[in-house]
Amino acid sequence: MNTYFLKSVGAVFAAALLSSSAFATTPASVPSGAYSVETSHTQIGFSVLHFGFTYYSGQFSGVTGTLQLDATHPDASHLNVTIPVSSVSTTSTVLTDELKNSEWFDVAKYPEATFVSTQVRQTAADEALVTGNLTLHGVTHPEVLHVHFVGAGVNPMDKAYTVGFQAQATIHRSDFGVKKYVPYVGDDVALTIAGAFEKTAVK
Repeated sequence: MNTYFLKSVGAVFAAALLSSSAFATTPASVPSGAYSVETSHTQIGFSVLHFGFTYYSGQFSGVTGTLQLDATHPDASHLNVTIPVSSVSTTSTVLTDELKNSEWFDVAKYPEATFVSTQVRQTAADEALVTGNLTLHGVTHPEVLHVHFVGAGVNPMDKAYTVGFQAQATIHRSDFGVKKYVPYVGDDVALTIAGAFEKTAVK
């Protein structure tokens, strides 16, 4: 194996270990301020029950948006994200293309989904309920994210201060007018969200 590559990897891990003491282990120790979605490491996974046999999964990517984080008063925090619906992908190219058509997400007419928070309620040291308005397929409906704080610190790769969360939610696709094959393909859609945010530089 390339010796230079090994040395480079070793240097990255060493930097990560040296900076680990600066990693935040609770939301209260994260700097307050404006953060932007780190798109390349933010994913939204979904899963639905398929004809009662299996849970079929896919994902959305390319998420953008902002987080206004108030570590001292979490209820004053605010989240606003945009999801390009055309980014939907599954392990079947046929299904992926079908999900984009007018019988499903109709991405030509509704290219984006958005989530805008209306309330943040901390329920434990590293847990919160984030209520907000989800707009999908031209319909807006209130939804609740169960959010878990993962960690924060300076990313040793790009040197950006980054905070990460994992979130879960279950929505009913029929609430948004996406009803094809209900109930044979489940109405309940389980969402798993990995959210990374980088602190916005003060200009």
